[in-house]
Amino acid sequence: MQVDEPVPDMWPGEHQPLGATWGPESTNFAVFAPEATRVEVCLVDDGPEGPVERRYPMAERTLGIWHGALPGVMPGQRYGYRADGPWEPDRGRRFNPAKLLIDPYARAISGEAWLVDDVYAHVYAAPSEGERVRAARMRTRDDRDSLQYVPLSVVTNDVFDWGDDDRVRPRHRWTDTVVYELHVKGFTELHDRVPEHQRGTYAGLGSPAVVDYLRDLGITTVELLPVHEIVPERHLADLGLTNYWGYNSIGYFAPHHGYSSSGDRGNQIAEFKQMVKNLHAAGLEVILDVVYNHTAEGGADGPCLSFRGLDDYGYYKRVEYGRDPYFDVTGCGNTVDTTYHPALRVILDSLRYWVTEFHVDGFRFDLTPALARDRTAIDLRGAFLTTIGQDPVLRHVKLIAEPWDASMDGYQVGRFPPPWVEWNDRYRDTIRDFWRTQSGGIRDVASRLAGSSDLYADDGRSPYASVNFITAHDGFTLRDLVSYNHKHNEANGENNRDGTDNNRSWNCGVEGETDDKVVAALRRKQAANLMATLCLSTGVPMITAGDERGRTQRGNNNAYCQDNELSWVDWRPDDAWLDLYETTKAALRLRREHPALRQRHFLEGTPAVDGGPKDLAWIHPEGREMTDADWFDDRLHTFGMFVSGSPLRDRGPRGEVLRDASFLLWFNAHPEPGKATLPLNDWVDRGEVVLSTDSGHPVGELVEAGSVIAIEPRSLIVVRQA
Repeated sequence: MQVDEPVPDMWPGEHQPLGATWGPESTNFAVFAPEATRVEVCLVDDGPEGPVERRYPMAERTLGIWHGALPGVMPGQRYGYRADGPWEPDRGRRFNPAKLLIDPYARAISGEAWLVDDVYAHVYAAPSEGERVRAARMRTRDDRDSLQYVPLSVVTNDVFDWGDDDRVRPRHRWTDTVVYELHVKGFTELHDRVPEHQRGTYAGLGSPAVVDYLRDLGITTVELLPVHEIVPERHLADLGLTNYWGYNSIGYFAPHHGYSSSGDRGNQIAEFKQMVKNLHAAGLEVILDVVYNHTAEGGADGPCLSFRGLDDYGYYKRVEYGRDPYFDVTGCGNTVDTTYHPALRVILDSLRYWVTEFHVDGFRFDLTPALARDRTAIDLRGAFLTTIGQDPVLRHVKLIAEPWDASMDGYQVGRFPPPWVEWNDRYRDTIRDFWRTQSGGIRDVASRLAGSSDLYADDGRSPYASVNFITAHDGFTLRDLVSYNHKHNEANGENNRDGTDNNRSWNCGVEGETDDKVVAALRRKQAANLMATLCLSTGVPMITAGDERGRTQRGNNNAYCQDNELSWVDWRPDDAWLDLYETTKAALRLRREHPALRQRHFLEGTPAVDGGPKDLAWIHPEGREMTDADWFDDRLHTFGMFVSGSPLRDRGPRGEVLRDASFLLWFNAHPEPGKATLPLNDWVDRGEVVLSTDSGHPVGELVEAGSVIAIEPRSLIVVRQA
């Protein structure tokens, strides 16, 4: 409902900064819409019959930015924009003043999006309609008002007492980092020790019970699945589902209001900051998984929520410059054009805002090659990566690339420049294959365990450039990886067609949950082998939340739309794999306490000092070093990895030699029992078992160099110099 009353003129205001900036005298509004012919600020309040709107035309325009100031507008006021201009959809001009638009720079967003026909700038065309009908409707502007169906921007006043956070804020070196990927809602929604009203929220994640758990486990860095304001896709809403993971952002400056326990009129900002402050006080960093490669507006036939109604021509890439159709390498309908300076500015301003105002410690970039494209080709020296690398704020935070997008040429693992590190899916695939005896020998396995020098050493990067993982949010959980051969995604409403078929999983003989005790024990052992391998490999380990407890999604490997108990972490001890939790905790403790297991330099297989032991040696079960023929033996599934700690290649702050214990790790993925000879050498004559999935070699057992030990099928044994 629009109030029909005289509207006072806006003050001229300023064109910087963008967004709504509150001050004691007035609130300044500034929005970029270079081709619009008219822009209005619309203040929205609750009325007895629905929302009440007051419109204020913006008379000033500077460098494509419409701006003005309104006195008396206070924090908490909801607002939006309406923009008029050319209606030329085939040429990327989709101005429609009937559509209320979210401020791209809104610091907070209130309310839900209802993706009904009214929120589309064009006359909505259902997917079932013929191409000719759809094309005609796409060219026709829809004049229905969207006010009742769209989220609203909120004027905020960002004041927060950070206390001594700048002093206690953790700054873990990459070599010391252990990443823990979690979903804000799913991690605490079922947590019985979190106050009920805080479950599934920022406050819940920052609560003492949760913080203590994370610290006790031994991780250093929490990576949050997307927390920018989210809008679900229409096809999911039609199925009664939602975009649970959140990879459908619409507000790059606004913490998603659905994860706030304190309200959505700006309250979510302070709650998010308090969560970060609590995690920092416990020594835990916070990294955000960010989705700048596309927006929730989807393809050209998607809703008109923000960017599309302000500058569709500029923000989204086209196959042919300036004309539809969209260029889509994200699989989500659109690709943000980072070669367009205003679009790149939104991203950079957003990143700096989260670092300076929310004190986050880094970012993981979804589908990074999509952002690194110059027009359509990938350019790793282009504007996006170059500006971030030179930015005085951003170049000092953790930067993680997902080094692929949804295109044929988008796979860029091992190619990103410093200071970027990368998700290493080749590590994931190789280690999965090894433990299910499908690796074809150990040549590639050894490279992954030692930091993937074949991917990262040639450009001067270090082993920590490899973020190693066995599972992530996308795919099977660790428990499902050892329980299912095939995906079971029927609940997603796509007849099990969605999700990958390349799971590299093994169900240990039975598909799905079973009462067979032998199979159940083997699954737990395989999960422990995979987790311990991850934690002790050179590089940066990333654990998916709940894997350490045996979380299951019942075989669903694409649970992006399952905002329910299928995705949430189950904190009940009844069905938890608590033995796996203890293995994870013990492996991370070894990593934390021993720099030999988290080295900054690539190990070379040569002595670190003249006359000393090799820094790395690969041991055949016969007790000798591997030969060239052994590396090409595709039947070899048992081997040892010797890592010398005396001395280390790294040096102390004054150049001093650093020393640690040496380690021998035995890996046996073979389905049959075997034997291994502990190598005779001049440096280590005795060792203690400090981690084991082999019941015949318990922790604390002492072993002698030159002795022969029996190894159970599918087992891992870690021996530390005694």
